[in-house]
Amino acid sequence: MILTCPSCGTRYQTVEAQFKAPGRNVRCAKCRHVWFEAAPEIDMPGESEPVMPPAAVETVAPGSLPFGVAPRKDEPAADAVRAPKRWRGAAVAQAVGWLALILLLGAIGWAVVAYRETIASVWPPSASLYTMMGMPVNVRGVELTNITYKQEYDSGQPVLSVTGKVRNVSDREQPVPQIRVVLMDDVRRELYHWTFDAGVPKLKPGAETPFTTRLNSPPADARNLNVRFAEAGDSR
Repeated sequence: MILTCPSCGTRYQTVEAQFKAPGRNVRCAKCRHVWFEAAPEIDMPGESEPVMPPAAVETVAPGSLPFGVAPRKDEPAADAVRAPKRWRGAAVAQAVGWLALILLLGAIGWAVVAYRETIASVWPPSASLYTMMGMPVNVRGVELTNITYKQEYDSGQPVLSVTGKVRNVSDREQPVPQIRVVLMDDVRRELYHWTFDAGVPKLKPGAETPFTTRLNSPPADARNLNVRFAEAGDSR
């Protein structure tokens, strides 16, 4: 028995005994169209045209379709072939988007670390965040290095000599603040302090300048020394 789909014209070979009166619903395996096929009255002659094998047609129990809802037809075969390509295109676009986001976040992270001094100078509270992350930030852009001191005698009087360097560690020209020296006793109680100029008002990026300061007759109880940049609230 030959069945022909009224929607797409696909032909199927099936067993005539399956179609008892009055007939039954069948579904096209190619376009999914459902129609009612009446039971044959007489045997149909053999067809010379190629037909689909019996397994390709599905029978549908009567009443299996919702009342008032027409059977849905799938998209044409050409569109069905193009659908996976659209899906692959969307997947590629999504992957590219994620890659771009990762690269952007990486660039931001690198800039946050590489330009932390500049960021901290513009937004000072960020300096404490960098310190918590183990990356102390020099907000001033200059630092004191190679600090040494020694006690000498000049005309029988003790003289404390302190030397070192001021270095610009930023990427732009920086002013050089005054330097403060504090002498303390064994329990780190301040005994005496003084401030002085390093000798240059500004330093270009990467530049450094040496300094030397001397104090005649330092306190005899002085045991500790602290050298730092003077702050605005320091007493003279």
